[in-house]
Parts: sequence; structure tokens; C-alpha cells
Amino acid sequence: MEDCQRLGLIKSIGLSNFACKKVADILSIVKIPPVVNQVELNPLWQQKKLKDFCHVNGILLQAYSPLGAVGTKWGSNRVMECEVLKEIAKVKGKTVAQVCLRWAYEEGVIVIVKSFNAERMKQNLEIMDWSLSEDELKMIQHIPQSRGVQAEAFVSENGPFKTLEELWDGEI
Repeated sequence: MEDCQRLGLIKSIGLSNFACKKVADILSIVKIPPVVNQVELNPLWQQKKLKDFCHVNGILLQAYSPLGAVGTKWGSNRVMECEVLKEIAKVKGKTVAQVCLRWAYEEGVIVIVKSFNAERMKQNLEIMDWSLSEDELKMIQHIPQSRGVQAEAFVSENGPFKTLEELWDGEI
């Protein structure tokens, strides 16, 4: 990938689903560091350690499934059904999705949202004229954390990752 960038074939190098240890391993051997690490990130899986590590190393975090990926094989409605987020949304007069997107924005995270619904696309853009209070941010910070995507399909006795602990470097 570094050769591709030097040749002008790509603008930037990125990672996907790299935990702190794997990012550190990459940084120890590359000449051109990655610009972004795309990971599962939402209020129910905030990845503070990874966010801080990437920030210190100049790597942006990009959140896929910031709303929990309802309707996909790997997703669930646990983010959209979170009572804390529902409570904040009700007080703010916003949707749970807007609260999640605003939270990610305030955390400095790039978000990828997917919708084919025109009204939801419009709502996704309506997060810039308000903010979350310190109390609301603390409420979100205290939501119990758990990874939504375990990725069991990438674990095998015969593969490089024999357990989920190995795959996620203990960050599960």
C-alpha cells in the first residue's frame, strides 16, 4: 500500500477493525502511517482506549454501524433501543439516531450512515445546530459497553486467530 501511495495510485492508507495492538504493530513497521481506522463504534461500543490511542498517533477513527446496523446479518437494534439514548432523544426532541450521530461527531469520529430513506437522510444531516450537555455525555459514557460484531467467522483452530480474544487483542 505504501508503494501504491508513493506512485500516486491512492491518496491515503487505512485500516479496518484494527485494535490497539494491531495498530501499534503496523506503526512499528511502516514508513507511511495509516490515516484512518474503520471500526465498529457507537454509544454501546465506544472504544475509548482505541480512540485515544489512534488520536495520539494521528489516526482518524471512522465508525461503521454507528446506529447498530439494524437489518444486517451482523447488526441488531440494541443501539436504537437503548433506554439512555431514548431518554436523551426525548428531552432533546431528536431521534435516537440523531443523538448517536451527534455523540460521534462530538467525539471527533467520522461516521458512515446508510439510508435510502429521504426523511432519515435529512434527519442525519440535522445534527449540527445543537449539542449534547455535559450531563448527557456522562449518561452516554456510563452505558454498559459490549461489542456488537463478534466476528466469530474469522476465528478458527486452523487460522491465525484461534479465539475471539486473539482476534480482538483482548479488547472485547
